[in-house]
Amino acid sequence: MSVLRVALEKLIYIIEILIFIRAILSFIARDMSSPIVSFVFQVTEPILEPFRKLIRRLNIDTGMIDFSPLLALLFLSLLSNVVNAFIR
Repeated sequence: MSVLRVALEKLIYIIEILIFIRAILSFIARDMSSPIVSFVFQVTEPILEPFRKLIRRLNIDTGMIDFSPLLALLFLSLLSNVVNAFIR
């Protein structure tokens, strides 16, 4: 198993966990000044923003629900599969 492949898989896994935590925090955390909440939002925002822009560009009305975490998780899953296929 390639060291690069393992590192990329671990990085993708950590990002997936942070996105999942952010989705949960978006329902329960109202205090953005908390260091943990702030860290999670700062790390995941550069990943989620392109998916939000894509949803807006496609003119999809999602109401109050943000589907960008779901799209990001699907994309990261696809990326993980591509990494596994090309790096052996």
